[in-house]
Amino acid sequence: MNAQRLLRRSALVLGVSGLLVVGAQAQAPEPTPEQQDIHSDKKDIRQDKRDLTKDRVDRNADQRDINKDRRDLNKDRVDRNQDQRDINKDKRDLRKDDAKYGANSAQAQADRKDLHADRVDRNKDQRDINKDKRDLRADRTDRNKDQRDINKDKRDLHKDRKDLRHDRKAK
Repeated sequence: MNAQRLLRRSALVLGVSGLLVVGAQAQAPEPTPEQQDIHSDKKDIRQDKRDLTKDRVDRNADQRDINKDRRDLNKDRVDRNQDQRDINKDKRDLRKDDAKYGANSAQAQADRKDLHADRVDRNKDQRDINKDKRDLRADRTDRNKDQRDINKDKRDLHKDRKDLRHDRKAK
């Protein structure tokens, strides 16, 4: 019985205190337009800071991609140049073997096969270079767009802070 009474009284006290809180909130004055301006300026500042952070993260990720694409591009160029040197060597060997053994000799046929394989490799490396160039161009475009967004967000943030200072002075 005692626990039941205690529970009832607690529920009653809790209900009455809830009503008092709701009544006090209902009587609270409405915020003035200046207070609303200050509140909205602070909200705008927080949003601009979030946008600025997000844009910086995007820009930095794009810069990392750019660096990776540049490294890939350089590796592909090295591979392509090595394949071109192999092609030139195979051409020299083919000319020597044609003159020494004849055009249909086993040595000449092997040189032609090597020459073909090296040309296939060189062409594949050139396609990789072209793809990496496209990727690099796209990443640079993204990075530049993100940098423009950062600059715009900085201007917005500056403007919102200026508005907040003005609203606080007017208060």
